[in-house]
Amino acid sequence: MSETIHTSNPTPAAASKSADITNWDVENTEFWESKGKKIANRNLWISIPSLLCGFAVWLYWGIITVQMLNLGFPFEKSELFTLMAIAGLTGATLRIPSSFFIRLAGGRNTIFFTTALLMIPAFGTGIALQSKDTPLWVFQLLALLSGFGGGNFASSMSNISYFFPKKMQGLALGLNAGLGNFGVTTMQILVPLMMTFGVFGALGGDSMTLQNTSGTLIGKIPAGSETWIQNAGFVWLLFLIPLAFAGWFGMNNIRTPEVSPDIGSPFKAFSIITCMLLVGFITAIIGLWLLLPERANGSGFNVPKEIVLVIVIASTVFLLKLFPGDIKQNLTRQYQIFGHQHTWVMSVIYTMTFGSFIGFSAAFPLAIKVIFGYSHIAGADGVLTHDTVNPNGPSALMYAWMGPFIGALIRPVGGWIADKVGGALVTQVVSVVMVLSALGVAYYMKAAYASATPEEYFVPFFLLFLVLFAATGIGNGSTFRTIAMVFNKEQAGPVLGWTSAVAAYGAFYIPKVFGEQIKATTPEYALYGFAAFYGLCILINWWFYLRPGAEHKNP
Repeated sequence: MSETIHTSNPTPAAASKSADITNWDVENTEFWESKGKKIANRNLWISIPSLLCGFAVWLYWGIITVQMLNLGFPFEKSELFTLMAIAGLTGATLRIPSSFFIRLAGGRNTIFFTTALLMIPAFGTGIALQSKDTPLWVFQLLALLSGFGGGNFASSMSNISYFFPKKMQGLALGLNAGLGNFGVTTMQILVPLMMTFGVFGALGGDSMTLQNTSGTLIGKIPAGSETWIQNAGFVWLLFLIPLAFAGWFGMNNIRTPEVSPDIGSPFKAFSIITCMLLVGFITAIIGLWLLLPERANGSGFNVPKEIVLVIVIASTVFLLKLFPGDIKQNLTRQYQIFGHQHTWVMSVIYTMTFGSFIGFSAAFPLAIKVIFGYSHIAGADGVLTHDTVNPNGPSALMYAWMGPFIGALIRPVGGWIADKVGGALVTQVVSVVMVLSALGVAYYMKAAYASATPEEYFVPFFLLFLVLFAATGIGNGSTFRTIAMVFNKEQAGPVLGWTSAVAAYGAFYIPKVFGEQIKATTPEYALYGFAAFYGLCILINWWFYLRPGAEHKNP
């Protein structure tokens, strides 16, 4: 086997050659125990923090927008919701090309390059947040570029699936995704703390003064305090730079026929990734132009979001197929997954679990701020108003991190349980819990949004939301197990990437729905709709994987 990691300092060319593996058979127990396990685990433990930073950069707008409100940035609440929606839609769209990177570019090449790309939005966000005069379009552009982090999940999961035997895929993929998802929690804890002091000194820029109460996980921060909101972007450079080096010198390309047989030089790999990402950016921009309201993008089309998602997904898949030469041939081979009915079944089920997790993670902080941070008082005309600051409201920055923390922490447990009792059975139980908890959240959300003292309803609302997050985490792990068992070795990686791409639109869809329903003063309708979807998933999962005579019984 040609895989070797030199202890000396190899040149980039030598490092690239030594990182290629030409013999890889992890289903062979002797090979796994003697060679495969060590290599697989090393790749996994570099992949996890790289994916963690991807999630953090992708979803940090959920925290940044709360602090922008607290600082008095001159934007409407609805405009701030669009920043999360832009990042969500772009990140999900970039997962479509990212699903196919491993075969075309190699795992090590892909993880290194896509991790390095995260430095662009992180640095740019730090610069833009140094001034309240920065125009909205700059933040929209940076939210668009934050989509790099969302796209990385598809390539990361596809890559790790090739390193482990099937009997360990539930746990391995659960660890990669679950600990990678800790990027959401890490960001929601780290960013508020980093904003409290000028950690970068003169290089980080001047502080701003809070106009409203803010907070961290350890308590509230009163209005009038200094804050360095720009650190929300700059802090990630401290992790991304060493991770790029770790990816380049510590990860591997599996050069077997089923994985990455013809990837060429690293420069060729980076060029392919760049071109395919550009396709995703173009289709996402068109979708956003059709979707966002006139004040946010100048078009005023405001096309229904469901139609836009279909247009964006279909056009991305079609345009990628137009690439010439080897790319077209490889994509044609990988596009065979679209003829497999279980690709579409698992896309729906995985949307229920991961789509809910990522969407709620994006919307949770601002939802807490808007619903519980304001008193809902009847005006002179008897109509409820929602713009009176509630001095007793909970700090979103104190509590929002707990939901994603629980969902990510329990995700590997879901994979482990599924390895023992079957993925579909675990998914079924989780689906029922999600229906009940979503309806409970809706009940308390409705009560809070009609109350002058909404904080009275916060505890049951919050606890039920934590149950909902936990259920999504367990379900994420169980669906990985199902995919690994239903699809063959070559198809499992692209299917993991594709289903994660479809599900990731939850990061766009859920904040968008929350924003629309809050504007309509009926936020509980969002949860009613989600509960109905979870009920549909119960029927789909039972029909294909649990009913008597199912083709794949409890995979």
